[in-house]
Amino acid sequence: MSTVAPIVELVEDRWPDSGVPHDALGQLVLASHLLGEDRRVANFGGGNTSAKGTATDHVGREVRVMWVKGSGSDLATMGPADFTPLRLDEVELLFARDAMSDEEMVAYLTRCMVDPAAPRSSIETLLHAFLPAAHVHHTHPDGINMFAGAANGEDLVRECFDDEAAWIPYIRPGFTLAKQVGEAVRSNPALKLIVLAKHGLVCWGDSAEEAYRTTIEVIDRAVEFANERTGGQQRFGGSAGNPAGDDVLQAVLPTIRGAVSSERLKLLVADRSARTLEFVSSREAPEVVTVGAACPDHLVHTKRVPLWVPYDPASDDLDTLRARIVGRAEQYRADYRAYVEQCRDADAVPGDPDARVVLIQHLGLVAAGTTTKAARLSRDLYHRAIEVMAGAQALGGFVSLTAEESFAIEYWPLELYKLSLAPPPGELQGSVAVVTGAAGGIGGEIVARLAQLGACVVGFDLDGEGAVASVDALGERGLAIAGDVTSEDSVRAAFNAAVTAFGGADIVVSNAGVASSAPIEETSLAEWSRNHAVLGTGYFLVAREAFRVLREQGIGGALIFIASKNALVAGKNAAAYSSAKAAELHLARCLAEEGGSAGIRVNTVNPDAVLQGSRIWGSSWRAERAAAYGIDEDELEEHYRKRTTLGVHILPEDIAQAVIHFASPERSGKSTGNLLNVDGGVPAAYSR
Repeated sequence: MSTVAPIVELVEDRWPDSGVPHDALGQLVLASHLLGEDRRVANFGGGNTSAKGTATDHVGREVRVMWVKGSGSDLATMGPADFTPLRLDEVELLFARDAMSDEEMVAYLTRCMVDPAAPRSSIETLLHAFLPAAHVHHTHPDGINMFAGAANGEDLVRECFDDEAAWIPYIRPGFTLAKQVGEAVRSNPALKLIVLAKHGLVCWGDSAEEAYRTTIEVIDRAVEFANERTGGQQRFGGSAGNPAGDDVLQAVLPTIRGAVSSERLKLLVADRSARTLEFVSSREAPEVVTVGAACPDHLVHTKRVPLWVPYDPASDDLDTLRARIVGRAEQYRADYRAYVEQCRDADAVPGDPDARVVLIQHLGLVAAGTTTKAARLSRDLYHRAIEVMAGAQALGGFVSLTAEESFAIEYWPLELYKLSLAPPPGELQGSVAVVTGAAGGIGGEIVARLAQLGACVVGFDLDGEGAVASVDALGERGLAIAGDVTSEDSVRAAFNAAVTAFGGADIVVSNAGVASSAPIEETSLAEWSRNHAVLGTGYFLVAREAFRVLREQGIGGALIFIASKNALVAGKNAAAYSSAKAAELHLARCLAEEGGSAGIRVNTVNPDAVLQGSRIWGSSWRAERAAAYGIDEDELEEHYRKRTTLGVHILPEDIAQAVIHFASPERSGKSTGNLLNVDGGVPAAYSR
């Protein structure tokens, strides 16, 4: 064998030596987990498994049952309740039929369910039922799909497996495919596996262990065969040049995000793994990316083809690359709409035309989705596609579904049903928000409310631990950054972190605060400077960096300043704070004028006396303001309540609701340069 890295990799048999459940369903769950946990064997959400046995029905009768994967579940994580139990005798009757529509099949199988509360059974239920084996495993392994997706795939399967394998030409899953598989196995007891052209692998056995181990053995036989056949070859024809640096991809992520968010906002995941860089820098990549999907299961998550962007690090500058990304994305949408129009019937509703996977030559892969989970899934599936294409190319040339076959999967009601099981999107799903002062009472509430509506949130605060606590509950949708809004480097780093994590930003809430109270002759230069540094310079620096990102995205956005009633009302003993807040308010108005042509909305929320959870009110500011009003500190809350027209306390959630109003394009998409007082009504602050 050559010392060149193998075209594809072996997988491991991980069946345990002990602790195997005794019941058929328990063994099915175990086998499914082992298959699904290795994504080289089973895609996320893809593949299906089954077991046949007996169970007791609702009236106490023992009946023959087949448990099959429920639609929309994932082999790696599904439990017993995610399998659908069906009366096997009733399902097997269908084998005598000559044809059956998808709609008839779904309706019939629904009536065969032992438990009506179980999930709808897999699209490929009949394939499992028509195979005369106790356990059936259908997967999409890289090591088999390189045969299934090779131009000479049938010959390769015959050469590798001889009479132990049957080749089924491509047909969309359903009754006809199930019957073809069933007939092939029933007519030839010597068969050990079925390879479905452009699709995947089917193995079976009398036990879950036998079916699992057959699957692993078959994959590794194919891998060894391919590596022996292609020994010494370089994947994808070898390198066409060296990859460019990380900094280039980082610089163009906002442009990519805007380019793939024409109809709905997307989150990005950038990938520069070794296999990805090898592929995008290879000689064959520009041609291979046009062929099609490496597996039908990928289509609803990756689309038929990626967006390919040529890039020459030696001659293309950033402006050239950005312009090319925008132009190529526009052409991609036109091509996608033409593909839909060519293939659609009257019932098909055209989907989002933007690319899910962007490949930039010599730079990397960027996956897009309306959630972080969706973006990562697109990335992970394209990793699998790279491996399949590498093997197929080396073995004779990669082929894929036709445009019509691809459309029939991508817009197939049974495939779209899986996507319908996801929870409805939040109002701000796909948005990225940057919130300064995130560790405080108001900031924490703003973070929580934005997240409740589906936004990803970057919490930025001088108190790094407080920022972590603020976003901790958000999981992968939250990111905490410690930094100072008065530092250019800190602010730049915060926005760079947002771009790295999510691709950009859409909503920027400037909420960092500080306050001091003293008569003018007792106000030190340090206190004056501190107020204006945080509330003036800090808001300027955050806005400047926000504008840079928003303009590069080219899809608009929202800046929301958290100012104060003091921005409008002159009050004694607070000249430093109030004048800084007034400057902040006018800065917002200026920026509204600057950003309008780019769709950037800038609005201001004016709170008053939000004492609950406030760090400012936990400082000397509380005593200072009480002294200014000639009252005790514990009388402040009631003093502020009584002076409002509505006679109410102002709480952090009240400010957060006002922020949501300005953040949401649905609620205030045509509002900019405005201010919203959230103060219970302070007549002196009524805007004029």
